Amino acid sequence: MRITCIGGGPAGLYFALLMKKADPAHQVRVLERNRAGDTFGWGVVLSDQTVDALREADPETAEEISDAFNHWDDIAVHFKGRSIVSSGHGFCGIGRKKLLNILQARCEALGVELVYETDVPDDAGIDADLIIAADGLNSRIRQKYVATYQPDVDLRACRFVWLGTTKLFDAFTFDFQQTEWGWFQAHAYRFDATHSTFIVEAPEDVWRAAGIEAMSKEEGIAFCEKLFAKVLDGHPLISNASHLRGSASWIRFPRVVCKTWVHRNESGTPVVLMGDAAHTAHFSIGSGTKLALEDAIDLARDIQSHGGLQKALDAYEATRSIEVLRIQNAARNSTEWFENVERHARLAPEQFAYSLLTRSQRISHENLRLRDASYVGEFERWLAGQAGVDAQVPPMFTPFKLRGVTLKNRVVVSPMAQYSCEDGIPGDYHLAHLGARALGGAGLVFAEMTCVSPDARITPACPGLWNDAQGAAWQRIVEYVHTHTSARIAMQLGHAGPKGSTRVPWEGEDHPLPAGNWPLISASPQQYLAGISQTARAMTRADMDRVQEDFVNAARRAADAGFDWLELHCAHGYLLSAFISPLTNHRDDDYGGSLENRLRYPLEVFTALREVWPLDRPMSVRISAHDWVPGGTTPEDAVAIAAAFKQAGADLIDVSSGQVSKAQKPVYGRMFQTPFAESIRNRVGIATMAVGAISEADHVNSIVASGRADLCAIARPHLANPAWTLTEAARIGYRGPIGLEWPKQYLSGKSQLEREFERQRSTGVAAAEQANKALGV
Repeated sequence: MRITCIGGGPAGLYFALLMKKADPAHQVRVLERNRAGDTFGWGVVLSDQTVDALREADPETAEEISDAFNHWDDIAVHFKGRSIVSSGHGFCGIGRKKLLNILQARCEALGVELVYETDVPDDAGIDADLIIAADGLNSRIRQKYVATYQPDVDLRACRFVWLGTTKLFDAFTFDFQQTEWGWFQAHAYRFDATHSTFIVEAPEDVWRAAGIEAMSKEEGIAFCEKLFAKVLDGHPLISNASHLRGSASWIRFPRVVCKTWVHRNESGTPVVLMGDAAHTAHFSIGSGTKLALEDAIDLARDIQSHGGLQKALDAYEATRSIEVLRIQNAARNSTEWFENVERHARLAPEQFAYSLLTRSQRISHENLRLRDASYVGEFERWLAGQAGVDAQVPPMFTPFKLRGVTLKNRVVVSPMAQYSCEDGIPGDYHLAHLGARALGGAGLVFAEMTCVSPDARITPACPGLWNDAQGAAWQRIVEYVHTHTSARIAMQLGHAGPKGSTRVPWEGEDHPLPAGNWPLISASPQQYLAGISQTARAMTRADMDRVQEDFVNAARRAADAGFDWLELHCAHGYLLSAFISPLTNHRDDDYGGSLENRLRYPLEVFTALREVWPLDRPMSVRISAHDWVPGGTTPEDAVAIAAAFKQAGADLIDVSSGQVSKAQKPVYGRMFQTPFAESIRNRVGIATMAVGAISEADHVNSIVASGRADLCAIARPHLANPAWTLTEAARIGYRGPIGLEWPKQYLSGKSQLEREFERQRSTGVAAAEQANKALGV
């Protein structure tokens, strides 16, 4: 095969040598526009996983690279005069120039043709069977065939400059400096015997406010030396970007995602993207070079293992795109963390450092414990102390207090519609359903959305609280929970609005009743399912007064029934949500238009409830933080919405998203809504509850410990296992008693479950360590 690699970076060089090694008869050449010794980076970082892959692909190259590595285990976080160190992270650093030299020498030894100082603008005139476009971040080939590759290039919010220093750091070091303009941060690590990489980063607005845009390159370096003088310890900062002038060395990171990676040119030759030309991952997780080398390994392997080139290319694109997406998702989380240091800086240094270590969601609480049990133990003791507990306790089992109510732990049973009432009265089913989950160990159990009037129901089988019979039925359930468990129980009040008068889901979700439908109301005329749903009419002032009074009466009954907590449902496209979202509110009066106006009626209802709800009991509000539809509510809007409810007296925001429009396109994933809760908590300064794809104790521990939310609401796992909290405690080896209470009738099952999970943990240590290693940097 005749192979031409355009670009002599790690991807192009490594693929070239692997193909030549696999079959010396291949004619392989690498075209590079720079000279052999040119490089514009400092050090690069590789994970143990990548090093293992290198050893398997080409032991000779891997040995040379390993011999040149600088190894370290520690991460040091310098913040507000504190230095917090966590160990066990296993980084490997190598100079970019050294890495390229090793790859170049190996290519030459195998007979790869290396052609330097050859500027190849595109693939025109290249006679080959396979062309590798490894021409970097600003790939001209990717641009030439943009219609095929369909790149999405997202310039991120921070400016950064890639520098070096003679200061040799013993740990991967993050240093944060607050200035009159905002926060600057440095990412620093040693990569050889004489130098360290030193990346300085700041949000665009902070960078501009500091005046760096108008500085010469030398002035910018001097600014950074002064700002980070303490951590640099008298050592200078150095630039090797001699080709750049002024502030041009400060760039914004472009996140590159391509829809496809293979194009066939006019000659029918496949032109394949590789490395930064195909994808980028933010430097804060150190995966750019890792991805480039793994691209080369996978494509070389696919070519050798598949019968034809096209099958190999199909396999390469399919398998690599999944792995790259996984890394890019982690990189996105990490990028956004560093873009919002101002938000995280409100945390105490201990929690700030923990939040940084777990920012990508690739390192969880238990994974961090595997790396550094001593660090995690000290942090757990500190965090428990913040909740008034003098003991080492997993974060999910620390108590949480709002007003006069203390929850024994941070686990909440989500309000989950059961559609099992007659005439709005909860019966034995609800007693068993909610009672079982209260016995199951959660700190707070929510009743499902309970309707304030007959026409407020989603379905005829929904619960209500508009009459005394319903109030008495709910009181029976509350008394059971208080008598037999240490859990607290919450009432969520809502009005279905335009999503009402429908069948129970198993008979046709969101579809109107076949008969007996009731009229629907909303902020504006709307039809939830186009051409199917009833059309709701716009509420009049009289409607608004009536519905508000219904809410007030229901809240009084909830208080009389003994509920510990009240939540107002303002999410998911129901009535109050329909006022908030611009997708559903098209009013031209004082209740439409601006966000302030759209919030007016929900705030009026909330204020009326707060006036009748006992002052010693908390009130929360559930909101949709993102409509996932262009033109709908955004996460920025959610911050303003939360701030308005906080000012009105809300104690906590229950942060959900979506279900406002069938046109929604959510981006799902583990804990996918938690960033919305974190943003609200740390920007508005109000407690939050995270919901959505939280399914393990590890998730809850990580969320609470990092300050992303105060409570975690668990839905589907609690449907499958009412004793989810007790089970997860046994799974992670926590026996209590703080934050954990087993019913005395279940104690024999407790010891058996704990022994079983202990056996699983002891036999799974090797697998866990391997998984930890696979996570890499």
